[in-house]
Amino acid sequence: MADTNKTEKATSKKRSDERKKGNVFKSRDIVSVASILVGFFMAVNLSPLIVSQLREFYFKVMNVAGSMDSMGIEDSGLLWREAAVVVAAGALPIMGAMFLIAFVVSGVQTRFLVTGELLKFKFNRINPLQGLKRLFSVRSLVELVKSVVKISVIIWLVYSTIMELMVVSPDMLNTRMDEGLRYMTGKIMGMVLIVCLIFAGVAALDYVYQKYDYEKKLRMSKQEVKDEFKQTEGDPMIKSKRREKQRAMSMNRMIQMVPQADVVVRNPTHFAVAMKYDIDADPAPIVLAKGQDRAAARIIAAAEKSGVLILENPPLARSLYASVEINEYIPSEFYQAVAEVMAWVYEQQKRSVAPRPEAGG
Repeated sequence: MADTNKTEKATSKKRSDERKKGNVFKSRDIVSVASILVGFFMAVNLSPLIVSQLREFYFKVMNVAGSMDSMGIEDSGLLWREAAVVVAAGALPIMGAMFLIAFVVSGVQTRFLVTGELLKFKFNRINPLQGLKRLFSVRSLVELVKSVVKISVIIWLVYSTIMELMVVSPDMLNTRMDEGLRYMTGKIMGMVLIVCLIFAGVAALDYVYQKYDYEKKLRMSKQEVKDEFKQTEGDPMIKSKRREKQRAMSMNRMIQMVPQADVVVRNPTHFAVAMKYDIDADPAPIVLAKGQDRAAARIIAAAEKSGVLILENPPLARSLYASVEINEYIPSEFYQAVAEVMAWVYEQQKRSVAPRPEAGG
């Protein structure tokens, strides 16, 4: 039931976590086929050299055997060492090439992952119930079918090759040894080539299935995706509260700047912009605070409480709110309008500080 809920593709974090555990996609059949093909290619190209070395060794053994009355342990050991050198000279390059291509193909599939997670002890690997579950799984059935196909192909090809050789074996007794070896080598190489081609087809199908099975196992449920998002990005509710708190703190800091303003331009309650202009220090008036609706009401209230001048100018209030950010100087296109406002401010400030006439006696 749990698997039916896993309908979502694995996220990048899920893939990264699985990779750290050593759970990566890899088709072993692709590795095997690549190794066999390289081994076959090497064997075909090195076969003349291998046959030549075997022939020389054969004639050498025959000459030594014909010239000796008896063979001691030392002589036998020498021949065995020479035989080992001949076999190694022919086999090691092929085995080395097969090992190298297996390493490269496997590394390309896993992106050369090196991890110690697979070496750690896990109880489910020796759990009999888990073992039975794996034994009767779809994956085990697929592996069984592949093994049966491979074994059947090999048995059929070996049988067919042997039957062909048996038919011509009487004639081979009358041919030269090198010709007989070339014929047998050609038949064996042809058999190996057919095996490789069939195995390549099986490996291609296996690659597609293994990829599908791997992606299926990585699937996640909608709840798992949500939980992962909460872990990586944080709970949306908590983030929303955090942003709300940050906005409130920012608003409070802005309101605290209103008493330093020279004037607040408003419209009449929807927009409010507080400006300050120090003619000796600032190149232009600067916006200390701005707000809309509730924020505008708070700015106006703070201005009234602090005795900051308030001017009602709806077009200018809207334009400044939309065009200028807090702690920015007003753009040049507002110089004329703001200059008129500042002139009004200076006029009001002069009136407030002008001495009142004394009452007549």
